[in-house]
This record gives sequence, C-alpha cells and structure tokens, in this order.
Amino acid sequence: MILAGQTILITGAAQRVGRHLALSLAQAGADILIHHNRSSIEAQQTVAEIQQLGRKAWALQADFRDPQQAATLLQTAWQCAPLTAVIHNASIFEPLELANTSLQAWQDHLNVNLTAPFLISQAFAATLPTQASGRIITLLDWRALRPASDHFPYTISKAALAALTRSLATALAPRILVNGIALGAILPPSDGADTSRVLENVPLKRWADLDEVSQAILFLLTGPAYLTGEIIHLDGGRHLL
Repeated sequence: MILAGQTILITGAAQRVGRHLALSLAQAGADILIHHNRSSIEAQQTVAEIQQLGRKAWALQADFRDPQQAATLLQTAWQCAPLTAVIHNASIFEPLELANTSLQAWQDHLNVNLTAPFLISQAFAATLPTQASGRIITLLDWRALRPASDHFPYTISKAALAALTRSLATALAPRILVNGIALGAILPPSDGADTSRVLENVPLKRWADLDEVSQAILFLLTGPAYLTGEIIHLDGGRHLL
C-alpha cells in the first residue's frame, strides 16, 4: 500500500488507460477522483470497483472543451478530499491532417490537451497548502517530441503539453514535482483505425502492457523527490527511429 494516505485526481479516468490507472493506484492504496466527460456510467462502475477494494472514490464530470469547466474542477475535487497528486490523462485524438483541420477541431484539441492541464495545474498549485508537497504527471505521446503531419492538432497540442510539463517543473519547484510519460503503442485507437503497421518502427516489436504504464506512474508518484521536469518514453523505442 505504497500510496496509502494519498488522494489522486486522474482526468479521463472512466475508460481505457485512465481507468486502468485508477484501479491500479487504488490497489496501491490511493483514494481516486475520477474525472470524465460523457462516460458517466463507466465512471460510476469504476468508482464501485475502487470502493470494493476498500478505497474511496468519486466521479467528477467536466467537459474540457469548455475552459471554464476545467478551471473549476479543482475546487470541486478539493471538496471531496485534499489532493496530493494530479495525473493529466484526458485527451482528444483525432486522425486529422493540416488540410482538414477546422478551427473548431484545432481549438478543441488545444482546450482539452493543453489548456485543461494548465488550468488544473495552476489551481492545484494555488490550493495545495503551503507546507505540503505534491506531484503532477502528464501523459504525452512519442509524437510530442517528434512532431509530424499526421494527427495534426493532436500532435501540436501534445508537443505544447511537453513544453508545459517542463515549464511547470521550474515554476512549481520545489513544492511540486512535475514529470511526463510519452506513450507509444499502448492500446488500439478507439476509432477502429488500422493498426497493422503500428509495430513496424517499434524496436521492441510489441504493444505495451497496461501494467507497464501503471508501473511508470507509480515510479513517478513514489520515486526520487529529486526528479522533476523529465519525460520518460514508454514507447518500446519508437521515438528513436
């Protein structure tokens, strides 16, 4: 129970990677605040599973396409329990290229993938008691460090989130550690896109196990307090090619 006594907010935690993280961190002893947008049924199911583990859990709804809802999420979360960490997992991932990226799609990606983490991190730092310490983790993508033309607004917003991660690390030191994890082939995309060539440029030639993501998160939540501003590539070496 290495996370006993901690309360962690995970955005986008009702499904997929976020849900797995919520359950894994609860198994490690943490109480979990599960943010979701439209997945209220899945969020409540995840809350119930965490409660069955003997931990506390809450479901909080907010649509991050509206910056005001992101800005007020921390106030709502803190009414449930004092937070010790925030994991920025929620994101939009649409297969858009430059030519077919509308202004609305561009803005939605920026609001969800970048503005929401900024506002939530800002509020977390402002609300955390002066003598307390905390940790922030951003979930990125290997594309963020090697931007290309595919998934155009997603890639740009994640590249900006990588920059935000490092800037927050300096702005919030020494009380709050801020690090990121750049993911590779973790789960097939929810839109059913073709994945037959995904592993061609992955040196380890396999998809990641979700438990490997949890292990990396646990390391950043419980590991050295002298580690901040780092982005760990959990991508099987994809960023090297």
